[in-house]
Amino acid sequence: MSPTLTRRRTVAAAALSAALLAGLTACGGDDKSAGSDTGSAAPSASAAPQANLTVLAASSLTDVFKTAGEAYQKSHPGTKVTFSFAGSQELAAQVKQGAPADALVTADTKTMDGLKAETGEAKIIAKNRLVIAAGKGNPFKIDDLKDLADTKVKVVLAAPEVPVGRYSKQILDAQKVEVKPVSQEPNVRAVLSKVELGEADAGLVYKTDSAKSGDKVVTVEIPDDQNAVASYPAATLKQSKNAEAAAAFVAWLSTPEAQKILQDAGFQQP
Repeated sequence: MSPTLTRRRTVAAAALSAALLAGLTACGGDDKSAGSDTGSAAPSASAAPQANLTVLAASSLTDVFKTAGEAYQKSHPGTKVTFSFAGSQELAAQVKQGAPADALVTADTKTMDGLKAETGEAKIIAKNRLVIAAGKGNPFKIDDLKDLADTKVKVVLAAPEVPVGRYSKQILDAQKVEVKPVSQEPNVRAVLSKVELGEADAGLVYKTDSAKSGDKVVTVEIPDDQNAVASYPAATLKQSKNAEAAAAFVAWLSTPEAQKILQDAGFQQP
């Protein structure tokens, strides 16, 4: 064999060895970067459940869940959370009709209890109370439930099928206050909107909703012994195609991070 051919083969073998070594280094990396020795390396984003989640949630959670959703997506890269807000009774109907969704949060336990065949185990994540939302400036000087019985005051309530409507009837009946509402709305946001727009003089809403109205309404507190406590249970939906990611989101709602967001918005601890 000629010296020139031998030299060419030696150079080729050296180049091949260098290429193989580079490939192994790129695939495996050193021990520190892989975290094999110390275990201190943070897990990659791909290790967390990734999905596009749809969460059905009570209307009274509209504002706070938008904030919560942003926080969750920030701490769970690869997961997008989309909310669909409506009255709890509407959400229940959607679940029974097989609407594509992954989790459910209602404004009462009664609605959730009626969906046990369609949901996983429910856990209460927050509580709320009712207040009287009076029109701007409170021209009728409403300061307690009995003032709502005045026929000159146009009162709007949620329909009795809606959790807030059921709570409203409960506290009015307990105080023997007879109210003839000018309308019965499908959710708490619709009640509040009527008062904000001046289409009604007062309405019964959740404290957290009234607080978001600023000076559009006057919030009149209802004493605890005359009030009702609304509980918000959350559960995964058995029909979800993202079971792991849905369970992770529902579990997160009970974490300190989520609870702070809820309580900053005026919700009470579960």
